[in-house]
Amino acid sequence: MYLKFFYSCVGIIFCSLLFISSSIQENPVKIIDLKTEYLEKPIGLDTKEPRFSWKFDNGSFDGQTSYTIYLGTDSSEVANKTGDQWETTFKTDKQFVSYKGKPLRPFTKYYWSVEVRNLPQGNNPKAISSFQTGMMNQDNWKGSWITDSENVDLKPVPYFRKKVAVKKEIKKATVYISAAGLYELYINGKEIGDHRLDPVYTRFDKRNLYVTYDVTRSLQMDENVVGIQLGNGWYNHQSTAVWNFDQAEWRNRPRFILNLLVEYQDGSSETMVTDSTWKTDLSPVIFTSIYTAEHVDHRLNQDGWSSPGFDDSNWKPAMEVPSPSKNIVAQAMQPIRDVEKIAAKSIRKINDTSYIFDFGRNFSGVTELKVHGQKGTELRVTHSEQLDSVGNLDLSNIDVHYRPTDDSDPFQTDIYFLNGDQEEIFKPKFNYKGFQYVQVTSSKPIELNKESITGLFMHSDVEQVGNISSSNEIVNKIWKATNASYLSNLFGYPTDCPQREKNGWTGDAHINIETGLYNYDAITIYEKWMDDHRDEQQPNGVLPSIIPTWGWGYDWGNGPDWTSTIAIIPWELYMFYGDNRALGENYENIKKYVDHITSISDENGLTDWGLGDWVPVKSVTPKELTSSIYYYVDAVILSKAARLFGKNEDYEKYTLLADKIKEAINNKYLDKKSGMYGEGRQTELSAALYWGIVPDEFKNKVAKNLADRVIMDDKHIDVGLLGSKTILGALSENGYSELAYEVASQKTYPSWGWWIVNGATTLYENWNLEASSDISKNHIMFGAIGAWFFKGLGGIYPDENHPGFKHIILKPGIPNNLAEFSASHTGPFGKITSSWQTSDEKLTYTATIPPNSSASLMLKNFEVYDDETGKQLTQDTINLSSGTHVFSLIRKE
Repeated sequence: MYLKFFYSCVGIIFCSLLFISSSIQENPVKIIDLKTEYLEKPIGLDTKEPRFSWKFDNGSFDGQTSYTIYLGTDSSEVANKTGDQWETTFKTDKQFVSYKGKPLRPFTKYYWSVEVRNLPQGNNPKAISSFQTGMMNQDNWKGSWITDSENVDLKPVPYFRKKVAVKKEIKKATVYISAAGLYELYINGKEIGDHRLDPVYTRFDKRNLYVTYDVTRSLQMDENVVGIQLGNGWYNHQSTAVWNFDQAEWRNRPRFILNLLVEYQDGSSETMVTDSTWKTDLSPVIFTSIYTAEHVDHRLNQDGWSSPGFDDSNWKPAMEVPSPSKNIVAQAMQPIRDVEKIAAKSIRKINDTSYIFDFGRNFSGVTELKVHGQKGTELRVTHSEQLDSVGNLDLSNIDVHYRPTDDSDPFQTDIYFLNGDQEEIFKPKFNYKGFQYVQVTSSKPIELNKESITGLFMHSDVEQVGNISSSNEIVNKIWKATNASYLSNLFGYPTDCPQREKNGWTGDAHINIETGLYNYDAITIYEKWMDDHRDEQQPNGVLPSIIPTWGWGYDWGNGPDWTSTIAIIPWELYMFYGDNRALGENYENIKKYVDHITSISDENGLTDWGLGDWVPVKSVTPKELTSSIYYYVDAVILSKAARLFGKNEDYEKYTLLADKIKEAINNKYLDKKSGMYGEGRQTELSAALYWGIVPDEFKNKVAKNLADRVIMDDKHIDVGLLGSKTILGALSENGYSELAYEVASQKTYPSWGWWIVNGATTLYENWNLEASSDISKNHIMFGAIGAWFFKGLGGIYPDENHPGFKHIILKPGIPNNLAEFSASHTGPFGKITSSWQTSDEKLTYTATIPPNSSASLMLKNFEVYDDETGKQLTQDTINLSSGTHVFSLIRKE
């Protein structure tokens, strides 16, 4: 009997093990999305302590408990769990680690593997990836910077070429190239890579970026030719505008340095460098400006200029010149690319020499024109955001800051001269624009059709990680327009508009940092931009209002309401990624900045340094209130960072400072009896609520005052830039989510929806369509609504105590008249979703929590039932583990 019972138990256990094993095999946990420095298998990294991260593709387990990192130079050894550079086991649930192994060597490819242990299912998945180091040190550069001339007024841009002989079998060949200005790289007549506008804009006298290419397959035995074409970019600004970039102290003729490292199969290597043995001549690009346009004369073509066999006997030697700066570092970020091709929606032929194309949407980039015509025919291709009342192109809304000295450089107008031999293709190499309409005019008759021109949407090619969809088409269109404006203003740094300025306005950027990070994996762009901040910060802590800059913006447009980017952006990167590197790198800069504001504030702790609530609908908020609030925000972030980094004295000092500023604001602007701030304007009330100025005992009263004011304003906005960040969040986070949704989804003036019903595909610069100034039609400044969709409706928030969405706060705002809504965001642990739908009067809410993370769900105004069991959940906060959770909701009366 006992023996029979024993064998029965063994059989049950064996069958159970078979079932578990089968389940593991059918649905194993896999490690995916391995990244180094937030890039997939990057090459040319300089950082000494690169960061590694990974995700899981199976949400059926609660968490990782430990993992082992293997890193070495032999891929097979790393795959077999041996790391000669680094091998360490971490008992942690973090999916992120910074390198702490042996010092990395330059010009070396490393492989790394992560093996995750002790998962509940018992399987130990592993995955392998790689990265390659670059120069690592300034001293590793060889050769010289070269150019063709020192004449900054010389308009045609140069070609360079160098013959390279290969006599042995190549193992690997790598190009490292930096330029002051812009470049395109060719080997044996073929363009290398798909990047545009490299290297990305920096302050050239402080820092230059270099780009790395694997060109192993581009080289051939015997003779090769490396070719470079340079463009002016921001380095040699020949156009004239109000920011005076043409007067920059760094300004010079474009120049570059290139090292070609060739490693042979026999173990030897050699480096081909730039020096005076390179040859140069002028190219058919007879003028190029990053600000206005590009002019090309195909009659000056030199076919085969970058190929072997070309006769360069008439070319002259290159000039060796000093480096623009002493700091040449890797461009470790997503590149600018031609991300999308956009076909013309319509064509209108005015006559045989003039055509107008409509692309149906506003975007940043260039046009590619295919045309056949007589030799010498001049084409002018003008790009505009709007048409005038009779249907002609109208640039008056975007050329207001251009200050031309003659008529040789028309705004956003490419000029082409035909060679006349065959169909010719014109596409600017060193420029981009913002536009929807294009007019092509010619000096002689030409025949064009709708397919003759293609729009190329250009921007930093960041991965989309957020999505919004709903049953309200206005909401969907506002979200899409916001993203279109965000991408149109991401070119290695965040800009304000892609046509009129292309400047890195700080206020626009911090207002929209959450919009950017909810929707796109853009940490590399922002970390680079924070490097620009450190380059631009003056010894006294002052930052300019546009970054990068040559010097404009230090005495206008800056102040805590704008240049709080130095604190807000590193903090938000920490919130979204759980990575404190940017916060640590900028800690002393934040401190210096806050100390400067303190030095110029009044004795009570208030400051009026700043621009104020820029471009309001009608009400003007006191600048002292908004600037002092941002001063407070900076002090709070600094105190939190000090605590995070164990700087206890700083923590105490800046906590006291923040308390002092908050008290000063409330003493002057809060009427404690009425709960009113200032005159009770929308920005005054919402900024105080949103940024934590309001004492707890007054929050309900202040929030009601804000709601009453919005209702008095017919449930429409009455804010400028600063208020556009706070108005919706202050309402939805203080009990008025229904009202916030009504405001956000309005279709009449003033509102975001008003732009949409009037044909907008991007966000505008002014609420008033008939305004006489500030009327760009592709500005990101009012884009904070894009983040509010994720927060105020989807309710997806990072948890400050467990940043990087390790723990997620879910507080969805579910309006009565929004039948369906879904928000998703892929964070460091995976995809988070928060959605609801109504069918047959049943409201169903669904939340998906990624593997190895958790969430707290708060649904205050609903009775909540577990959809599977039907059991009512009575707790205020529902704790969610990884996986998908479905609830039935009944709205409380």
